[in-house]
Amino acid sequence: MTTVFRNGRIFVPSSTPAQESHNFADAMIITDDRISYVGAQDQVDVPADATVVDLDNRVVVPGFIDAHVHILHYGHSLQKVDLIECASLEEIRAKIKAYAEANPSVPHIFCRGWIQATTKGVALASMLDDLDPRPIYIDAFDLHSMWCNSAALKAMGADTAPDLPGGCIHRDEHGRPSGLLDESVVMNMAWPYVESLHSKADKLAALDEAIRAYSAAGYTGVVDMAMDEPTWEILSEYRRDRSIPFHVAAHWLVPYTEDQEANFKYVDRAIELRSQFTEPDFCVVGIKLICDGVVDGCTAALLQPYTGKESLVEPIWPEHQLREVVRRADAAGLQCAIHAIGDRAVHQAINVLSQVGTPGRRHRIEHLELTTSEDAKRLGELGITASVQPVHSDPALFKAWHDLVGPDRCQRAFAYKDFLDGGAPLAFGTDAPTARNLPFPNLYNATTRRSALEPESTDTVNTQYKVTLAQAATAATAGAAYARFAESWTGKLQSGLAADFVVVDTQWSAEKLLEAKVCQTWYKGKKVFDASQS
Repeated sequence: MTTVFRNGRIFVPSSTPAQESHNFADAMIITDDRISYVGAQDQVDVPADATVVDLDNRVVVPGFIDAHVHILHYGHSLQKVDLIECASLEEIRAKIKAYAEANPSVPHIFCRGWIQATTKGVALASMLDDLDPRPIYIDAFDLHSMWCNSAALKAMGADTAPDLPGGCIHRDEHGRPSGLLDESVVMNMAWPYVESLHSKADKLAALDEAIRAYSAAGYTGVVDMAMDEPTWEILSEYRRDRSIPFHVAAHWLVPYTEDQEANFKYVDRAIELRSQFTEPDFCVVGIKLICDGVVDGCTAALLQPYTGKESLVEPIWPEHQLREVVRRADAAGLQCAIHAIGDRAVHQAINVLSQVGTPGRRHRIEHLELTTSEDAKRLGELGITASVQPVHSDPALFKAWHDLVGPDRCQRAFAYKDFLDGGAPLAFGTDAPTARNLPFPNLYNATTRRSALEPESTDTVNTQYKVTLAQAATAATAGAAYARFAESWTGKLQSGLAADFVVVDTQWSAEKLLEAKVCQTWYKGKKVFDASQS
């Protein structure tokens, strides 16, 4: 089957390594599931049996690939009370109270999007206990902390639970949990407990909602960045019964433990699954390692102490253990994705990858929120992919940084242009549900460094590191494809590649990105989303 798209603006990036600019073709032809032509429409000989689509000057870009997402968590998040716009404790309490009164029969109250600065970093159960007797679980916007009321702490057994390596149950002067859980305690105690509250039907429904949302947003691929057994089981079951309208690559989470043999078992499981799932549209490509926390929670590992603190925050993984886990995964052909937000964790990750990483393996560092100029250059020298989420650089989320790390270090935050100038491959993701999954706010943050959350604000974050629209669009498509070894079959509008693309109603300028509307999403030559029919 042949379809001819004409009278459009078909995104064609420049051939320069930096991808600073782009051109538009005005026609594209797809034959079955492949692109067969991109170019001038006056050179198109339309076959008699072809379907002709008039794009009416709309923009066509490659299907977006979210290079860093937690797909099932994102599905669950769509059913939680969203606190991202709450600017104070009073607003948080009012929103939770209103939800509780409107939903008297739900057994638990789940919330998301708490920005720590809105409560001045304080998160006590007593600040929530009078709202409702039911357990209340509040995810921080970055998912590295959870704020609970007393009922939730009791339900998950926090009273008798020990702290875990790399995490903390915050306690009062009597040693009782005070309401805040962070880092490995969230991932290894709170999340498994919360997941146990959801039936298989709940999880399948949440996944279905997430998949629909991703297709509607213009995605034709995702990289799930913290896969585990329960999530893989749900994804696999969903895929057996229904189609997923985008390709899925997964990085298997290796949670830190002091027992290195236990760590190796996670790596070995990823190796096993990689050999079992070999289809490029549903596969395990590597492992995920979390080396530090987040700046807002003062758990990111920095080269110098936080403002007003004397001691350093150490990386979660001791370097010798990290090195051996990476060595084991690398030797098996797996990609390693290392979460490193603070400059100390970034330095550790680069050191380890330089010592035991095989050239060409396309290992990646996730987030890279605070980096030295020297380490920014090393990324390109070593071929390490800079996997970043511009939505995290939104000025609305940056307000606590000046007090936490000081103005000088703030000048090195989110240095995306440095990474590109140093020759590092750049891949964009959203880290949903830590942020919205929408691609255009991501591009807006990257190209303007202004706020997509507060678009009326004129605040910016380090405009010296902004990238061009062509560079941003490339990082969200071809760059994300390259990061998962998919560039030979998707990520560009090019003859011979998969017909994965998005039709967008937009003026295609950085300042207008927040007004962009996805009209259609096409995956493997089939229209999988049509806004006119939704």
